[in-house]
Amino acid sequence: MKVQIYHNPQCGTSRNTLAMIVASGETPEIIEYLQTPPTRERLGELISLLGIPPRALLREKGTPYEELNLGDASLTDEQLIDAMMAYPILINRPIVVTDKGARLCRPSELVLDLLPAPVTEFTKEDGEVIRHGGMPA
Repeated sequence: MKVQIYHNPQCGTSRNTLAMIVASGETPEIIEYLQTPPTRERLGELISLLGIPPRALLREKGTPYEELNLGDASLTDEQLIDAMMAYPILINRPIVVTDKGARLCRPSELVLDLLPAPVTEFTKEDGEVIRHGGMPA
């Protein structure tokens, strides 16, 4: 399976995650989900692969989360998915899918456990150095 990343190029976390994937020697399928949102079926598959409830995939910052009253605990999973379908910006990112599983990569270094040959050291956009594989930071 090719590595897939549900990506927003405006998001630093998403850019760092993509850069870690590429630095690890992978050529991922990049899905800019704001331009090409997942189908309802695919969104359900992603939620299932992630092993989280739909509420855990909701993004609040920079979205219509509050205007839509999505913090209301009485909303059903289906209603939350409806909101994500209507407003893809509500889908938190980046989501990465590989043969090893799927993960919401926040923070971005969570992607490293999903890659077959992850880079052992990476410098994020903000200058933070990430070391992987037992190396001290």
